[in-house]
Amino acid sequence: MLQINDLRVVYANGNEALKSISLKAERGEIIAIIGRSGAGKSTFLRCINGLQKPTSGQIVLDGADITAMTASELRLARRYIGFIWQEFNLVERLPAITNVLTGRLGYHRGISSLMLYFNAEHRAIALRSLERVGLLQRAKFRSDRLSGGEKQRVAIARAISQEPKIILADEPVASLDPELSVQVMTDLARVAREDGVLTLINIHQVELAKQFADRLIGIAQGVVVYDGAPDGLNEDVLDSIYRFDKSVSLTAEEQALFKRRESPLPRQPIVLG
Repeated sequence: MLQINDLRVVYANGNEALKSISLKAERGEIIAIIGRSGAGKSTFLRCINGLQKPTSGQIVLDGADITAMTASELRLARRYIGFIWQEFNLVERLPAITNVLTGRLGYHRGISSLMLYFNAEHRAIALRSLERVGLLQRAKFRSDRLSGGEKQRVAIARAISQEPKIILADEPVASLDPELSVQVMTDLARVAREDGVLTLINIHQVELAKQFADRLIGIAQGVVVYDGAPDGLNEDVLDSIYRFDKSVSLTAEEQALFKRRESPLPRQPIVLG
């Protein structure tokens, strides 16, 4: 369903965010993307929904070439691409139900959409989406009255109200405590599996990634260094994702000392003249 060929992104300042990313993903997969800050994870997701134009390469989603689309074509394509942001991206003064309804804007054009007027069909989809994440009772609450976990579940409801082909989640639990993180990931994984939606999740919490994802992709220095099952994430693989620069910066003797956790080499004696 998703095919990415040799994706590369170089920013105007010369920073090479993505060097070469190639992968395939199938409908219904839940994929966690892990890596250090600055590895290119967010840039990767932004390329898929067209917010970041790649320097080169190709992204094909369900037969449509995202990288070859015009601006108007991208706007239409995004109705099928749900995006969940780290900081929720809700309109705080609006009720939860209205924030979820904004996920239907891609299907709702004209003056009525500018006034945030939605018909019964759209409202039924939004209410059902809130119910699926356990927030139907909060439908009329202003978003600034919700907890962080509730806000992120509203964001999930907004994404699934789009009836998407793919959901992209960029650090959806980074600002939440451990208990709320599990709740949010549980809801996200459940609705994605119920709907059979391909879901890509950028996440720093490796244990949560292993718990909820079918497949892990590790990115380091703009390239994929691991693509496989969660149970294949051993220490050597983690080193290649998170500690790849340790072996480069240390000499062989220093590496041996580091591995044995011995004291550093003694200093040279000071000779008084």
